Amino acid sequence: MKDSRILSTFQELPHAAGARGLSDMPDPARARVQVFDTCQVGVVLRAVLCVQASVAVAALFQADTFIDWGTRMAVLTGAALPAVLAWLLVICAIKRPLGRMAGPMQWTIGVSLGALAGLYGCGLVAWLGIIDHNRWLASAAAGALVAAVLVAGLVWRAKARMPAGTTARLAELQARIRPHFLFNTLNSAIALVREEPAKAEALLEDLSELFRHALADPKEAVPLWQELELAEHYLAIEHVRFGDRLQIEWSIDEAASKARLPPLILQPLVENAIKHGVEPSPTGATVRISTQRRGSVVVIKVTNTVPSGTGKRGNGLALDNVRQRLSLLHDVQGRFQSALVNGVFQVRLEIPV
Repeated sequence: MKDSRILSTFQELPHAAGARGLSDMPDPARARVQVFDTCQVGVVLRAVLCVQASVAVAALFQADTFIDWGTRMAVLTGAALPAVLAWLLVICAIKRPLGRMAGPMQWTIGVSLGALAGLYGCGLVAWLGIIDHNRWLASAAAGALVAAVLVAGLVWRAKARMPAGTTARLAELQARIRPHFLFNTLNSAIALVREEPAKAEALLEDLSELFRHALADPKEAVPLWQELELAEHYLAIEHVRFGDRLQIEWSIDEAASKARLPPLILQPLVENAIKHGVEPSPTGATVRISTQRRGSVVVIKVTNTVPSGTGKRGNGLALDNVRQRLSLLHDVQGRFQSALVNGVFQVRLEIPV
């Protein structure tokens, strides 16, 4: 199944690799929610825009004309922009030890570094001769205030991510243990016990692995190879149910396997492909999973054929869930796209390495 024309930016992998070897990779360390991850592009952009907006408003208080306002804003920007970038870089460098400290200590360090950043910005414009006198106290106070606002924003963002991730996980968990899926799987195993006991045993092992992942302790992110392994177990179960009606194609780039993404995010996409591609079609459908690393970005695609005249479209809850969870983890660096073209549906994820 060719999927390169579904969305114009998609490209086929140069060669396909089998799904084997996915279970041979070591377990990663448990991921922690990074409160002070100021290295992300989205965090930097929001911080700079917030400070720049504050500078623009502050310049209005002393400006008499539009030109005067532009001049004062340029002077203030020359101090504020280097200061906020310096604060973001330092916080990014110490984010791990900072994240292990108690809340009051985090605030103290963050605000203190903000005051130092304010002094740095003031000293920079004074050294360049842009201002005649140095407002050290005002600059330190402004830096501390801006840092307090940024710390509050980062803490709020981290707290917003955790309950959202938990709620999404519970929703996905309910989808994973839907009664009809469980009953179908057990009925398939019962039917195989006498005639093909080895296949029945393999089916129950796949079901066990599926539940083990679904019931595991929640994590912020897991490696891509683990999500591929889970999808492999799910597809093995469904292949017993649908037989030759389910055609599976793998195209796995091993260089992309360590990329991190939210847990239980790939399997719902595969389940969506089964539900809308294989189930309604008397002749079955093809499901293709591909991954590829392109520089600092990993592209994941789940593609399936869709039979014509299968009734109304789904409500898109599974896709919205995936989109929101991807945005919570990777912010603007994560991208989600979906398209249905000429009877072929594709979901495309982009995640930073």
